[in-house]
Amino acid sequence: MTYMITGLSPDPFVPFFAMDDAELAAHDARRVTATADRGFPCRISLEDARAGEELILLHHTSHDVATPYRSAYAIYVRRDVDAASYRDELPPVFDGRPLALRAFDGDAMLRTARLAGPGEADGAIRDLFADDGIAYIDAHNAAHGCFAARIERDTAKGSPA
Repeated sequence: MTYMITGLSPDPFVPFFAMDDAELAAHDARRVTATADRGFPCRISLEDARAGEELILLHHTSHDVATPYRSAYAIYVRRDVDAASYRDELPPVFDGRPLALRAFDGDAMLRTARLAGPGEADGAIRDLFADDGIAYIDAHNAAHGCFAARIERDTAKGSPA
């Protein structure tokens, strides 16, 4: 069994970088500059921004479903980055961070959840996907609660199931 972790598409976020501060505020967003090489995780590249990089901090609906588990929170995105994709490996943005892994079924209902400390995410993801009823997992940074990435079963042809 393998899994895929893919960053958000940059397309919906491009217009935010052209907005002035008042326009951003009208969208509940802010322009920020990373003050350190860690602590500003981009949800597109799935890497932390480097000190001095510009980001947009905005409200994002990560679990846009018609169930009680609809979820939204603040995320950071960077300009001019491609959506990252990781097959059967963890993105850099997971390194050293405790994660809350929320496992959902095909009806977008929460089946179970797991906390994964630093270095434990891969095993926890595989363990959760051992349940055939789990369709996908949303990873959140455990301390701040913000969405980190969607983890899906890798159903590509030739992938072990």
